[in-house]
Amino acid sequence: MAIYCIGDIQGCDAALGRLLDTIGFSASRDTVYLLGDLVNRGPDSAAVLRRCMRHGDAIRCLLGNHDLHLLAAAHGARKPSRRDTLGMVLDAPDRAVLLDWVRQQPLARAHTHAGQTLLMVHAGALPAWSAAETLGYADEVHAVLRGPNLPDFLHAMYGNTPDHWRDDLTGTDRLRVIVNALTRLRFCSTDGVMDFESTESASAAPPGLMPWFDVPGRRTAGTLMAFGHWSTLGWLNRCDLLGLDTGCVWGGCLSAVRFGATLAERELLQVHCEQAQALG
Repeated sequence: MAIYCIGDIQGCDAALGRLLDTIGFSASRDTVYLLGDLVNRGPDSAAVLRRCMRHGDAIRCLLGNHDLHLLAAAHGARKPSRRDTLGMVLDAPDRAVLLDWVRQQPLARAHTHAGQTLLMVHAGALPAWSAAETLGYADEVHAVLRGPNLPDFLHAMYGNTPDHWRDDLTGTDRLRVIVNALTRLRFCSTDGVMDFESTESASAAPPGLMPWFDVPGRRTAGTLMAFGHWSTLGWLNRCDLLGLDTGCVWGGCLSAVRFGATLAERELLQVHCEQAQALG
């Protein structure tokens, strides 16, 4: 049995298939975690979703900002942009089944391996959040995604405020901060104020900001976190941090990490991807 994490796929099903072949994936033996942004911008989002559904619990997913965008577009809460390739899902004969499966997926996951915890999110976690709190806050959003108030939530989900966490936040403001942190975060200030403008690499932080994972005193430090979302950051491998968005949809690579006997034993496996979106 092997444990894997795979970065952003964004509708590039052919690349996902080649990567699964490369790692020798067996649904009866292995567990693969996909770190969000399963869909959009690539050529075959519906095929990615069907592949995940077909493999059941052997492929375990979490949601990224593009996956939430799919749900929002399906419920009329957001119009697709010119770069979006969501039509293959929205116009699919099994649309209802695909969308229902997406809304069942969480925004964070944890896996215990050899007595150690692997915490997985799409983008990041705010410095004030512990690993347990990160999972708990993700569950708050997950409950809404699965519930009857999904359309109302999707219409209120977008926005950059509030831009920092407070324990007394309630309602839509609370859920929006959680969604933004887990699916959009790259840079923030030392006191956890989020920035959503810059998409540059970690070395090009705007004044007064830093990558969320470099904030001093981050409470998830010491727990291994795996995330995607940040293609300009690329492959990042630290003792307690794995960045796995290596820009598949932009013509980069689709990347997987295979864990060995412990979470510290890691092997990077990659396949090169055809460029599905032009840079700029």
